[in-house]
Amino acid sequence: MTSELTEITVIGEDDTGLVARVTSLLFERGINIEDIDQAVREGVFRMYLAVDTAGMDGHPETLRSDLRDLGDDLDLDVQVRFPADRETQRIAVLVTRESHCLEALFEAWANGDLGADIGVVIGNHDELEPLADHYDVPFHDVGAPSGEVDEDELLAALASYDVDLIVLARFMRILSPNVVFRYEDRIINVHPSLLPAFPGAEAYRQALEAGVRVAGVTAHYVTTDLDQGPIVTQRAFDVPDGADLAKLKATGQPLEADALLEAVQLHLNGDVSVHRGRTTVRENGDGYQLGLPAAVTDANPDRPIDGIVGGED
Repeated sequence: MTSELTEITVIGEDDTGLVARVTSLLFERGINIEDIDQAVREGVFRMYLAVDTAGMDGHPETLRSDLRDLGDDLDLDVQVRFPADRETQRIAVLVTRESHCLEALFEAWANGDLGADIGVVIGNHDELEPLADHYDVPFHDVGAPSGEVDEDELLAALASYDVDLIVLARFMRILSPNVVFRYEDRIINVHPSLLPAFPGAEAYRQALEAGVRVAGVTAHYVTTDLDQGPIVTQRAFDVPDGADLAKLKATGQPLEADALLEAVQLHLNGDVSVHRGRTTVRENGDGYQLGLPAAVTDANPDRPIDGIVGGED
């Protein structure tokens, strides 16, 4: 979807007639719906609409107010993001205990290479609060001693900082549909494997036990299906004979930070779009690495291939 479209997200308990009420309001104001997607998971209803408000009847803030009033009437949470809302983007970074991805994001931000502000760091443990303090960024601990996340606190923090993008910088918890649905295609995670291989916990250990010769990392959008969201960037590395878990982690962590940072920049620059579960890089996004470096591709053999007969030079 083009970034010039207004995005509307509707969240609440599943009930009949919800879609009709929202779309009727838009129709009455001369708003064309370019894309609509809806889902129900664990009793949570989510509808996403990309709409063209350029020629609508009325003021944008009136539409925002009317949709929120309708949401109150139907007991729905309605979020409206106009193109102008996204001129200055703000990131929330979710963390647990590992610092390498957060460090990479902070360094890019400090160097002016990130393309957005890091508005808040939110953790389910407080170990990384000193790192956030060093960069003068607020830190919120929303975890119990066990690490379990209080999602009401999490959602309140995300709303209070009005974030445009959520980055999971080795955040070791699964987010429920109540969170994911509210930020559809606006949550990026990095996973320490070449997805779809080795999803879930202990991915490096899974790769080691499977005896792979090539391992890697993947930055992807988060969906309600664990580690199955649209892939944005990947990095790979060799696994030598005798490598242990510590070696895989030491090799993979810099690549995790690199792949995550590139995926975040792609998203912030509007160079990647998500449609029907797949990512597409726009024409102005060809300067990214995305996968393996060009040198690796150049080193790959280019023959033999089917259809070539004889020994032509």
